[in-house]
Amino acid sequence: MKKTTFLLAAAFLFLIALPALPQDIKGAIKGALGSAAGGSGAGQADAAAGLKEALAVGTGNAVQTLSKSGGYFGDAAVKILLPGKMQTAAEVLKKAGYQKEVNDLILSMNRAAEQAAPKAKPIFEDAVKKMTFEDAQKILNGGNTAATDYFKAKTTPQLTDAFKPVIADSMNQVGVTRSYKALTDRYTSLVPFGKMDSFDLDGYVTGKSLDGLFLKVGQEEAKIRTSPAARTTDLLKKVFAK
Repeated sequence: MKKTTFLLAAAFLFLIALPALPQDIKGAIKGALGSAAGGSGAGQADAAAGLKEALAVGTGNAVQTLSKSGGYFGDAAVKILLPGKMQTAAEVLKKAGYQKEVNDLILSMNRAAEQAAPKAKPIFEDAVKKMTFEDAQKILNGGNTAATDYFKAKTTPQLTDAFKPVIADSMNQVGVTRSYKALTDRYTSLVPFGKMDSFDLDGYVTGKSLDGLFLKVGQEEAKIRTSPAARTTDLLKKVFAK
């Protein structure tokens, strides 16, 4: 019975937190609830399937949000800005009449991230399929982002490998790397001793893309753990009661 409770609670973790869940998925998990109440092996299997389906749909929603035009650029929480050292240079460049070039560079980095975002979906789905009962138990008993931490630990290397070529290709097509170099050269000409070191812009944008992806997943997970109003079922109220 304890295992069943863990599985069902974990299943609802993303089911309730993430919006726009298809009705057929809701029905399937609702059916699993009824079957698992009797504690049968089949019921537990249904509950486990419900958990995995809910997590797959939840992460899929996060990916879909970021994949849209403006998914990164239009959201201040995940918008990719210029690298730290370049931000100071950007302010100088804007004052020197290069504001459009700076803005275009930032937009292009975010567009590259939006194009890469769909690559995350099959990787998340694979991580869900490989989830064990122990993983589900840790998610339930963990902190506000335990499920997000699970995905981060299991998928970061694969996501990096999948995102970086797409981002590099996208930025190459629109000349982001050339624009970045041109702006740094202009800054050097404007500011004595202002020469900037070479920088892996593709790696930077890839890293920031993944930061934004995990931030979105973590925000949705935290709602169910920290907000009583988000606990919309008796089971959630019981499991996450302080």
